[in-house]
Amino acid sequence: MTNNDVFKKLRVALMLRDDEIIDILKLVDFNISKSELGAFFRKDDHPNYMECGDQVLRNFLNGLVIHLRGTKENPKTPGEVLSKKIVKPVKVNHAKRPDFKTQQQKKINKDITNVKYKNKKKS
Repeated sequence: MTNNDVFKKLRVALMLRDDEIIDILKLVDFNISKSELGAFFRKDDHPNYMECGDQVLRNFLNGLVIHLRGTKENPKTPGEVLSKKIVKPVKVNHAKRPDFKTQQQKKINKDITNVKYKNKKKS
């Protein structure tokens, strides 16, 4: 398993966006651009793919510890930090929608009459 795979799996497991990862890396004074970060998450055969070095992954993990636990002077509870990330479910309106055929009938222009052809074949 490569550093890129570990980085991808942590990103998915913790539901982190690119800007959040950049903020986590800034906690340990490691600056990286969004495009450089995106290159780590590309497929191996992509032309802009870049291998994630040990230094980047090490700094991300150190920054993640600070992000989740806080510092000695200002400790945090990791459960509280992660619970802020949980998305609240959206209420779905279950009002009855018209079926597809009804929707299509509404789109038909009633002003146009059917065309009658003069040269119909008689069988």
